[in-house]
Amino acid sequence: MQQQQQPQMNPQAAMPEPPQMVSTKDAMYFSDMMSWNLLAAKKAHFFASQCRDPEVVQAIERAGQMHQRHYNMILRHLQNPPQPPVM
Repeated sequence: MQQQQQPQMNPQAAMPEPPQMVSTKDAMYFSDMMSWNLLAAKKAHFFASQCRDPEVVQAIERAGQMHQRHYNMILRHLQNPPQPPVM
């Protein structure tokens, strides 16, 4: 049986700058990403408060802080959209 080849990513085809407009589908995905990160940060904080082992607490808190940073990063990108080039 012959295997199907997966399409190769072409690094030259990467988008050099974000688009000026965000589609409805993209906006919904941003919303989902923010919800996932916020929920993960909240769960990590809760689970860390339930642990007694300081090393486990520290590891879970670091994971929660990572999700909080990702949430804040997405929020900053959405609050500061790219400006159109000046000609």
